[in-house]
Amino acid sequence: MAPALDIAPYSDALVVLGTAAVIVPLLRRSGVSPVLGYLLAGAILGPLGLGSFISQVPALYWFTIVDERHVAGLAELGIVFLLFMIGLELSFKRLKTMRRLVLGLGGLQIVLTASAIAGLAALAGLSAQTAIVIGTSVSLSSTAIVLEVLSHQGRLSSSAGRASFAVLLAQDIAVVPILMFISIAGGEAGGSVLLSLLRALLQAGAAIAAIIVIGRLAARPLFRMVGAARSTEIFIAAVLFVIVGSGVIAHAAGLSMALGAFVAGLLLAETEYAKAIEATGEPFKGLLLGLFFFTVGMAIDFREVAREPLLLAACVVGLIAVKAVVLTLLGRLFRLSWPSAIETGLLLGPGGEFAFVGLGMAAGLHLIAPRLSGFILAAIAITMALTPLLAAAARRISVFLQKDNPVDPALTALPPTEAHAIIVGYGRVGQVVSGLFKELKVPFIATDFDPQVVARARRDGDAVYFGDAADPEFLRVCGLAETTGIVITINARQSIDAIVEEVRAQRPDVLIVSRAKDAVHASHLYSVGASDAVPETIEASLQLSEAALVGLGVPVGLAIAAIHEQRDLFRTALQTAAHAAGRSESYALRRKHRP
Repeated sequence: MAPALDIAPYSDALVVLGTAAVIVPLLRRSGVSPVLGYLLAGAILGPLGLGSFISQVPALYWFTIVDERHVAGLAELGIVFLLFMIGLELSFKRLKTMRRLVLGLGGLQIVLTASAIAGLAALAGLSAQTAIVIGTSVSLSSTAIVLEVLSHQGRLSSSAGRASFAVLLAQDIAVVPILMFISIAGGEAGGSVLLSLLRALLQAGAAIAAIIVIGRLAARPLFRMVGAARSTEIFIAAVLFVIVGSGVIAHAAGLSMALGAFVAGLLLAETEYAKAIEATGEPFKGLLLGLFFFTVGMAIDFREVAREPLLLAACVVGLIAVKAVVLTLLGRLFRLSWPSAIETGLLLGPGGEFAFVGLGMAAGLHLIAPRLSGFILAAIAITMALTPLLAAAARRISVFLQKDNPVDPALTALPPTEAHAIIVGYGRVGQVVSGLFKELKVPFIATDFDPQVVARARRDGDAVYFGDAADPEFLRVCGLAETTGIVITINARQSIDAIVEEVRAQRPDVLIVSRAKDAVHASHLYSVGASDAVPETIEASLQLSEAALVGLGVPVGLAIAAIHEQRDLFRTALQTAAHAAGRSESYALRRKHRP
């Protein structure tokens, strides 16, 4: 007989997966952020919500979380993935360009906000360690919600959007030392805070050094070997191995797994595999982060809201007010206009998701009382839910106060995305195209699916990335939304067709110039959306004819003009054939389905 199966973990997994597959899409259709959808679902379906009534209503067992430990491990993996992706998206160029805003505006916001809130907590009679934990945890804002709101409004490139991005970047970096401090302080309750922090930094230094050495020695060879296999499954396995492996190294040193993943992301950000890794990890990050937000919601106790509603409302308003005032004044100090400074302050005034991590860890290490932690988390959750409303109010205030003001040049020095062309394939043809682009100063990035080709190009200083250009997620991270044109130089017919169809599906308006095997292939590419197709056989015959005409004494100008005219005739004939084939196929389909 088969052994008895503990069904509880599976029922809990079904609740989470059902939330991701059913509840969140319905909420998104209603205009609710997926993050808030997961938070709300976790609060309602968690052990502190409907799950607390299982003994009275046994049927709730199948619709609620029975034991939060069943999903806690995967939720922690969501944090690890988030920090890895943050590290992967950081570039030293961006940090260098925005360093005054990131370190200045962002750093001062964290210090001043944390100091103000920690001071208030200390006045309320809490210990120094507890006050610091609360102050640093609530000083951070929600990267996920704020960036989603700004992206939805199309305001990531505005002054307020870029200032918010700089502050969020500083806060993301600050997460690592904050988690380290909480971890070490909790392990040495009653010890010196400064000594705990010093030991944390020393341990972090050792762990980071190990990850950097191993990463620099092994990362590129590993992904070069995996890339040569040309297997999506093997590449995914390698990405997961690096993320989890770096996290385990950090955990073995007594630090957060997220720290190791963050450092690994930074290491890989400057490699030719960064975009392919980002495209591979994005689906995992979305699902695991959703699980993380679900577990965050499970920590919200609605009974706290009912117990002290006025005090809770005061904490919500006070938190937003303190952070908004600090950010607005700092924004003016860093030469933001009043409208942009106020908008930035209101956007980042609410708390963030990492407060749940920090305060949850602190409660587990007995640095803060569970009841106090639950009350603060309830307040932070409410502020996060108010972010979209605050963003709308900030826009109205900004429009009302809008006037000409000097803008910090750092805010416009490096836009989040720059217009560029994408060259697919970096063989002999791709290198010729890139050489002309460089000579004429046309910005571009190039991609290739051969790791050896990419490695050689990188050694020569060319911006070439490993990845499959037929993968829609890879095209997205390569900047397809902003690209000015796609040049396809590879010679594999099926791959060319797949790339043209995928690009045209995502960008109906973009220029697509593609290499073609022959006239038939070129006609097909025109029919699926290529702007221009260059058949190898026809182009070779035209070049041969040009050389022969000049060699036989025909004037160079006349020969070139004749060749150009013939090329135009070929192009017109191929496009006409493509359109005719499309009409014939459409007519055949209509006849097939005619009753």
